[in-house]
Amino acid sequence: MKKRLNLICWIMTPIVIIALNLYFKTQNNIAPIFNIPMKNLYSSQIPKVNGGKDNIFTNSYVTEKSKDRDLNPSKLIETKSTFVQENEEIMVYPGGQPIGVKLNIKGVLVVALSDIDSSNGKIASPAATSGVQIGDSIIKINDIEINHAEDVTRFVNREDNSEITLKVQRKNNANTFEIKVKPAVDSKDGKRKIGLWVRDSTAGVGTLTLYDDKTKKFAALGHPITDADTGTILSVSNGVIVSSNIASIKKGTKGNPGELRGVFIDENKIKGQIINNTECGIFGNGTKSLINSKFNKPMKIGLRNEIKEGKAEILTTINGSEPELFQIEIQKLLPQNTSGSKSMVIKITDPRLLEKTGGIVQGMSGSPIIQSNKIIGAVTHVLINKPDMGYGIYIEWMLKDAGILSK
Repeated sequence: MKKRLNLICWIMTPIVIIALNLYFKTQNNIAPIFNIPMKNLYSSQIPKVNGGKDNIFTNSYVTEKSKDRDLNPSKLIETKSTFVQENEEIMVYPGGQPIGVKLNIKGVLVVALSDIDSSNGKIASPAATSGVQIGDSIIKINDIEINHAEDVTRFVNREDNSEITLKVQRKNNANTFEIKVKPAVDSKDGKRKIGLWVRDSTAGVGTLTLYDDKTKKFAALGHPITDADTGTILSVSNGVIVSSNIASIKKGTKGNPGELRGVFIDENKIKGQIINNTECGIFGNGTKSLINSKFNKPMKIGLRNEIKEGKAEILTTINGSEPELFQIEIQKLLPQNTSGSKSMVIKITDPRLLEKTGGIVQGMSGSPIIQSNKIIGAVTHVLINKPDMGYGIYIEWMLKDAGILSK
C-alpha cells in the first residue's frame, strides 16, 4: 500500500506542476489595460480614416490641441537628474488617480499598406514592393524629418520627386535604414501615392502609479503603449499627461474585457511631460499637481524580496478622480531577472470592486499595488477569460525606468 501511494505521488507531482504552469501561461488570453480607444466619452472603436483622400490614418481620439506637435511642457517643468540607490531612502507619493495620456509618435507609424488604382489597372503598394512593412516608422523623407501624417502626402506629391527616399525604423528596433520608393499616380484623384496608411499620435486613459517629489519624476501604466493595429511600441516624440475623470464603467465579463470610460479635463493644465515609453510603462517629468488630495502622504516602496503571496490592496479610481483602496490577493510571484510587465499573478477579491467592474478593466493599468503599507507594484494586464485575475509588475522595474532607482 505504501509503495502504491509513493508511486502515485511520484506520477502526479510533475503532472500538477505542468498543469499549474499551463494554467498561468495558456489558460486565458492576456490583455494590457491601458484604455486607448477614446472620443469624448471614450468608447472602443477603430481609428477613422482622415477622409480617405490622402491614404493616411490619423488618430481620431486626439483633440485638435493634442495633435499639436509643438506641445512642449519642458519649459514649465524643471527636473533634476537625481538617482536613489538605497531602498530605505525611497519615499514616493502613490497615484491611483486616472490620467489622460496624449502622445505624439516619433515620425509616423505604418499601420496598413494598400494597392493603388493606376491608369494601367490596380497595382501593388509601391512602398510594400520597395520593402516597407506594417509596423515600420518613417522618420525622414528625403533627409527631412517627418512630424505629421500630412507630411507624407506633401512630400510624395512634390512634382520634382520621381523617387523618394524613406528613412525607416523597423518595428521595436533602434536601427534605421533607407528605402527608395517610386510613387504611382492614382487614377481616381490624380494624386501621387505610395500605398501607405500612417498614424502620428495616440491618446488614452490610464492610471498614475507614483510621483517622486525628490526627482520630480512620475511613473504610470506599468506596460508600454503599443499601436492597436501593429503591436509596435510607440516611440515618443513628445507627450503630456493631463487630468482625467472616470465618467462610466463597462463591466468586464468572461471573454469581454471591461473598461473605465474617462474624459480629459483641464487639458491646458499639463501635469507631466512624457519622456519614455518602455516595456514597463510611461515615464517623465511631473509637477506636485500629481499628488492626489486623498492619499497625499509619501509611502515606502517594497522590492521583490519584500513581497509575499497573500493579501494586498490596489489603489484605483472607479468614479470621478478620487482613488480608493480595494482588496486583492497576490496568488503567485514570478521569478524575473530582467524587467517585464508580468511579474505577479493577482486576483481581485474586493466584493464592491467585483460588483462595479467585474474585476480588472481597461483604464486600471498602472494602479499601485500596496502590501504592508509599501508600494510593491502596479496592475498591468487582465486575463480576458477570467476578468477577476490578471498580472502586476514589480515596482522596482518601474522605478529603474523612471530614473528614481539606479539600474
